[in-house]
Amino acid sequence: MHNVTLIPGDGVGPEITEAVVKSIEATGVNITWDYQDAGTDVYENEGTPLPERVLNSIKKNKVALKGPVTTPVGTGFRSVNVTLRQELDLYACLRPCKSYKGSRSRYEDIDIIVVRENTEDLYAGVEFQKDDTHTMELIEFVNARSAKKVRNDSGISLKPNSVYGSERIVRFAFEYARKHNRKKVTSVHKANIMKFSDGLFLEVSREVAKSYPDIEFEDRIIDNMCMQLVQKPELYDVLVLPNLYGDIVSDLAAGLIGGLGLAPGANIGSKIAVFEATHGSAPKYKGMNKVNPMAMMLSGVLMLRYLDENNAADRLESAISDIVEEGKDVTYDMKPTPDDPTAVSTSGVADAIAKRLK
Repeated sequence: MHNVTLIPGDGVGPEITEAVVKSIEATGVNITWDYQDAGTDVYENEGTPLPERVLNSIKKNKVALKGPVTTPVGTGFRSVNVTLRQELDLYACLRPCKSYKGSRSRYEDIDIIVVRENTEDLYAGVEFQKDDTHTMELIEFVNARSAKKVRNDSGISLKPNSVYGSERIVRFAFEYARKHNRKKVTSVHKANIMKFSDGLFLEVSREVAKSYPDIEFEDRIIDNMCMQLVQKPELYDVLVLPNLYGDIVSDLAAGLIGGLGLAPGANIGSKIAVFEATHGSAPKYKGMNKVNPMAMMLSGVLMLRYLDENNAADRLESAISDIVEEGKDVTYDMKPTPDDPTAVSTSGVADAIAKRLK
């Protein structure tokens, strides 16, 4: 039996979470779900979108399945996702992007693993607001020591890349490649411009690669990498990237396989893992029972594999793959046109998958 923290989230989170639970339980795996609410509704009631009780539950159970949570743009509370990653030191974000026959995509046979550093870089949250006293002090400090001057009306975000953080994420990528019989790891950076931050990431990548002579290693500049993925994605296998680039490239790679509706994700630390879909909370669709739950179902597949329930994981992924290929019991985004009257609901997808598993 497994104890798993279940965070339904907000927006469409609760309805897709319900669909995923039904699908996972249909595999027969014995899971006790520890339900924990987080997100905008909780913020209104408890003054924080991520109460301590949620963190304590995850620390106790070591594994969590999380629905999407809305992050305010520009104002309001900080991202719950970022906070979870930093508080629990979930340093590795794993985002597989795999083609399923029947998905609505211009590409076929995509099988790329995006490994994103989760705790450093521009998402570290080291920011200084415009006109704040500390910001002015920082600008004065920088301007006194650099030939490049910062304007006094600037807001500032720092981009820390450490040897420690870079080494463990690159090593994670190589270990994943070795365990899953992958052939190549590509380190992605902008070291030609940011020589002391991305340059460090590249330097560490090259050093770690020496310990894995059985796996091919190369590096790519981030803008070129984006072009390469659009032109010839078949050349790439495992990509390892600093935080911001990893976020952007994982969405690009999701586009290659038909969209975020098929893009799962895992946030993994040394002892704790949180599994979630790559997509957001889509609050405008809340309660409409129409959003595709497959990305979160595939995140459940990753969770089952993490729990060493490999047979159940294979069966669930196979059921999802069959449903996608048949094209019958799928949501509107996977139909030839969004207004296709044969599209099924979120719960309808779960029913179809559960039926195949029983």
